[in-house]
Amino acid sequence: MSDKFLTRRRLLTGAASLVGAGALGAWYRLGSPPSLGEILGSAEHLNRGLQQAMIGREALAREYSPADVSPYFKPNGTQDAGGLPPEYMEDAENGFPEWRLEVGGLVARPTRFTLAEVRALPARSQITRHDCVEGWSVIGGWRGPQLSTILNRVGLLPEARYIVFYCADEFPFYFSGLSSYYESIDLLDAFHPQTILAHEMNGAPLTIAHGAPLRLRVERQLGYKMAKFVHRIEAVARFDDIHGGNGSYWADNGYAWYAGI
Repeated sequence: MSDKFLTRRRLLTGAASLVGAGALGAWYRLGSPPSLGEILGSAEHLNRGLQQAMIGREALAREYSPADVSPYFKPNGTQDAGGLPPEYMEDAENGFPEWRLEVGGLVARPTRFTLAEVRALPARSQITRHDCVEGWSVIGGWRGPQLSTILNRVGLLPEARYIVFYCADEFPFYFSGLSSYYESIDLLDAFHPQTILAHEMNGAPLTIAHGAPLRLRVERQLGYKMAKFVHRIEAVARFDDIHGGNGSYWADNGYAWYAGI
């Protein structure tokens, strides 16, 4: 690691300390000590900004060769009919003829794509490492259109700031009575070249265990950001009025919304 990088990191770390101390001081001067959630939330935003400053806004996740692909790609989250609605499983058995990807919200041209139309879009192939928050990692190959291709087709309105993904996964509902699984990313990640909507894994169509027929791959973040079973996308200006208000199912349950690696 170069001295230049170390110097930059020390500078950013020092700035983080000063900003954090300043924020805490402001809270106490106002007579309202911060809650743990407020402290952690501020730290998350600061970490996100520092990471982007250190690695650059266009930095790519490492890509691997076919020889590096893991012999077994451990699935995460819902993997079978236990967390999916019956009509979804019936459609899957027939090759998803009824499935549609709905793209709307703050867009100029709301659109519904069939699976065949998604597969016909220009696609990117990439072999990347999936890092799970539980501590395991695997390498797999993915293919699908860049999210930017779809967003450019529908045309984002100027006020759009985030992209929200809604999923067929109903595990949250069965487990806790909450709404179905959802996830979101900001426009920086949405337009990153390695952010794709994958319909293939290791040269074959996605299986149910890995999120068929379409899943998000946002390669600069941890695995729990890779939403599976995506069927609806919305461009929004804010997400604090969606479900739990924190931008994703896991963020609503205490995880960091931004899970950069």
